[in-house]
Amino acid sequence: MTHRYLDAPGPIALAHRGGWRTDGAGAVDASLENTAVAFQYAVDLGYRYLETDVHATADGVPLAFHDPTLDRATDRAGRIADLGYAEVSRARVAGREPIPLLEDLLGSWPHVRLNIDVKGDGAVEPLARALHRTGAWDRVCVGSFDQRRLDRARRRFERPVATSCGPADVARLRAASLSPLLRPLAPSTPVCAQIPLSHGPVPLVSRDVLATAHRLGMQVHVWTINDTALMRRLLDAGVDGIVTDNTEGLRRVLIERGAWHDSPGGPVGDR
Repeated sequence: MTHRYLDAPGPIALAHRGGWRTDGAGAVDASLENTAVAFQYAVDLGYRYLETDVHATADGVPLAFHDPTLDRATDRAGRIADLGYAEVSRARVAGREPIPLLEDLLGSWPHVRLNIDVKGDGAVEPLARALHRTGAWDRVCVGSFDQRRLDRARRRFERPVATSCGPADVARLRAASLSPLLRPLAPSTPVCAQIPLSHGPVPLVSRDVLATAHRLGMQVHVWTINDTALMRRLLDAGVDGIVTDNTEGLRRVLIERGAWHDSPGGPVGDR
């Protein structure tokens, strides 16, 4: 049975960090990743799924932000986990846009689903509280590059929440694709594997991995794909979703295939 998070028509298009890059005209400034401006641009294009990250401030406020520090993306500096929200709230991404609260993203577009990468251990509890307050259990998929952090989040959620594969889950999936005798996944089975094309020299996206994931009832989403020719090849191979910065490019590819399904809130205008 498909989890409600994944019950939209596929293939699934996910706007990475709000989808701040495009190969067409009218792009959002790349420096505005993970801002309301970037998310709104993707929503206006008709995206149903937004990908973002979560860090928490020292006083437990969950933010949609990729880096552990403010240094690269904003006009301020310091580790988010060491700063109170009153201070972090004064930071401006690219000197222009405030860092969004995770709850604001969930509330601003109630028809949109969020793919959330938990970037810090201190964000697990604030994320769980945010989902409790917003009731957004069925509208999120939670993942992490840290398997222990992801497993901790799975245990913490008071209601079932869709999760993607952590690193150990991906390793088990790939091993199972090579030998059906190997146990594929931990007891808490993810609803999807969200993987890059390869990990170092080891390829991860193969027909065997796709077949094994599908046999286990999981989708396979590939990140971060910005080249439209590669998007077409992956879709031909049977992937279930693509994570991209190139929101206009992926939208165009899916329209060409008759596989683009606008969000109930978009698109706005003719792009």
